[in-house]
Amino acid sequence: DVLIIMERLAEAKAGFRSLTESIDTTTPAGRMMMQMVGSFAEFERAMRRERTKIGLEAARREGRIGGRRPKLTPHQQDEIVRMVARGRKTAADAARLFGVHPAPISRLLTRTRADVSFKHAKYRAKTYAGITVQGHFW
Repeated sequence: DVLIIMERLAEAKAGFRSLTESIDTTTPAGRMMMQMVGSFAEFERAMRRERTKIGLEAARREGRIGGRRPKLTPHQQDEIVRMVARGRKTAADAARLFGVHPAPISRLLTRTRADVSFKHAKYRAKTYAGITVQGHFW
């Protein structure tokens, strides 16, 4: 980026003079200094990209994926779905029981096709895993 800016300045027959550093692109020494700074910045950016790529590949090989860790374990998720599907707990009760915000519970139930409505708690029959349940789901 710095080298491109320097080329544009040269095309416009203009120079760059830093007020805080001793860089003045109107002199040969200043142009050299600016090119060195630009080269080091480009090198550092390439190194960062390389390290990130290597780290992501290593994480994928180890079975890790990006993003935040899930709030609930797979066992907890199964238990919540069973409790709500069988009518033992509401989604809000399950959230309080497991100490999480209702949003992850809502997403979990939506993902598992338990027809949950966040805005409208309706009394209706729902089927999950072969179990038909009637009751309020939110």
